Amino acid sequence: MFVTLIAAVVTLALGHLAPSLAPAVRHYGWYHAWTRWLDAKFPQESFWRGRYGIVLALLPALLLVLFFQLALADGAVLGLAGILFGIAVLFYAWGPADLDREVEAITEARDPVARHNAASHLWPPGEPVSLDGGALVGAVFRNAQRRWFGVLFWFILLGPVGALLYRLTAITAEGDGTHVLPSETVAGARVLLAILDWPVAQLMTLAMALVGNFDSVFGAWKEAGGASFALDGEFLAAAARASVKSELAEEAADETESGVAATSSALVASAPELPELRDAMSLVWRILLVWLAVLALFVIAGWVS
Repeated sequence: MFVTLIAAVVTLALGHLAPSLAPAVRHYGWYHAWTRWLDAKFPQESFWRGRYGIVLALLPALLLVLFFQLALADGAVLGLAGILFGIAVLFYAWGPADLDREVEAITEARDPVARHNAASHLWPPGEPVSLDGGALVGAVFRNAQRRWFGVLFWFILLGPVGALLYRLTAITAEGDGTHVLPSETVAGARVLLAILDWPVAQLMTLAMALVGNFDSVFGAWKEAGGASFALDGEFLAAAARASVKSELAEEAADETESGVAATSSALVASAPELPELRDAMSLVWRILLVWLAVLALFVIAGWVS
């Protein structure tokens, strides 16, 4: 747990203190080249072109990372090397793009075309982009899950190999090169990604209920099928929309009661553009802080015991 907490904090710090480092490091061209090579070598009706073909794509890289992970696990010197290795893999699998900057670009866009182009980064390639407030909230949380929480959760459970497993699965299921891969292979990758995402979405929703409006989050989670084992993950977006809507309503009520907005024109002038995005990003950060706080508690408990 200590390694996980240190790796997460360092990854977040590097992302904000050295923003140019992430795009310089997080390149997955080697993985796209590997999947294209597999596609060229294996004929029709082969294992690669089936629903379990994702295994062939993932196995070599995961075995290599697992070898280093196990080799660096023991010993004082090797333990330090293991920590550095974990930080490097988590930083590599995080993102790849900066969610904060992309959300900020949407809110700062001055015309509909620029805003649409900025928002397109929150949707997988080929999917229609929406500037509706509820759709943007869902997109922010989907990206937070894909870029931050999914990687962090599987890093906590499996170490560096878990972080890379999640990132490469997400690339295969939703990356830029998905359209050139066999459809059955991509379908299998999407099922695997949904399986990896389910516990992540549940824990994100739980943390959201703790830092947001519990009743709104719980009601939306239950209504969207969060209590079932369905793998669509829609309950996370539904809970996020309910929580953001509740927070905006509370803010409006507070402003009305305090008399800050005396007229409707003053209210419009003082209100930020796309307040749903602002509140969604704030909620994402609060959820991440809850996760890190829980990790810190486990670390402290381990030291005490």
